[in-house]
Formats: sequence, structure tokens, C-alpha cells
Amino acid sequence: MKPSERFPYGEWVSFLTPGQIQQLQALRPLYAEWNAAINVISRKDFDQFEERHVLHSLAIARAMRFAPGSRILDVGTGGGFPGIPLAIAYPDCEFVLVDSIGKKIKVVQAVVDALGLQNVTAIHGRAEEVDGRFDFVVSRAVTRLAKFLPWVRTKFASRSINPWPNGILYLKGGDLAAELSEVKPATEQLPIPAWFPQPFFETKFVVYVKMQ
Repeated sequence: MKPSERFPYGEWVSFLTPGQIQQLQALRPLYAEWNAAINVISRKDFDQFEERHVLHSLAIARAMRFAPGSRILDVGTGGGFPGIPLAIAYPDCEFVLVDSIGKKIKVVQAVVDALGLQNVTAIHGRAEEVDGRFDFVVSRAVTRLAKFLPWVRTKFASRSINPWPNGILYLKGGDLAAELSEVKPATEQLPIPAWFPQPFFETKFVVYVKMQ
């Protein structure tokens, strides 16, 4: 069986190995089981789970090829997005997934354990409470960037081992001109349709905020 048959969008993530594609394929049944008990993913769009959650998360993997040894903090991870798909894509990087809602972190930990991911730490708490320094902070539109920045401003390592200076990779959609005008650090909008042509991504971006 071809990877594209195991994961509907395998052709758009050809940089992944067959083993990684298999792990992505395992996500739907795991989340379907947990969603029956804890609504961590909107049931109205679960039919588009791979596109709206997994592939959307992997847009960050297309925007930035993380160097081995990178440390990435996922703030407001919810059920584990974008952190879990990124951890699958980058097994040589360390991911810390944090959320203030305990039941969501319970699901994250269960999925991590089921997949045997050794590079993920799940934390119930707030971003400000997380110890350590990171190369990148990732998130999926938990709030406006101007509000988000104070939560993570002190979380960045002084070293820089990636192609871009350390910073934020933020999944956002729509007209972002007003929101980005509120942010003083340099920003760049990377259109997701450059990598994924599905209609769902037409107005969606990976926003890079330079923090180093």
C-alpha cells in the first residue's frame, strides 16, 4: 500500500518516511476513540480530520525544516495540534506541548503513549509557567499575536541552529494586516497554498515572528 493511500494527503508530505505516514494514519482512530468521551476536536469537522488538523499542522513543517536537536514549545496545544504531527515529522527534535485545560492534556498524553513518541512532553499549565528555553514556539491561533507575545517573550534560547532566527511560527487565517500591525517584531506571512492547494487553505498562513 502506498503512503498516499494510508494517509489521504501523503503526496503533499513526501518528505516524510513510510513509518511517519503510518503514525499519521494512526491519529484518526485514536482521536475518534477519545472524542467519543472528551470533545477535544470539533465533531462537525472530524470528517476532515486529516486536512483540518494533521495537514494544517504540517504546514509548519513545510515552512521550517527544524534542525536536529531543536526544542519547540507548542502553546495552547488543545488536543495536540500542531505539536503531535510535528513531533512525528521531526523525531530528532524535542517538543513540549502545554495547555491550561487538563482533559485536553490527558488526551495528548494518551496519544503520545499510544504512538510511542519519545520526543514529546505534555504539560498541564500556562505557557508562562513552562521552564526552559526553546528555538521556536508554535501555536494554532489561540489569540491575537499582540496578546500572545507576552506569554512567550522570555522563552527563546540565545543559540540559533535553524535556517531562521529563533521565533514564533503561528497558524492563522484571514486578513491579518491589522493584527500584524500591532506586532513590533519583524513578521512574515507564508501562504499555506504554496504547499497545500486544498480549498480549505486558501486564506491561511504560517506567520513567522522573529524573536531573536
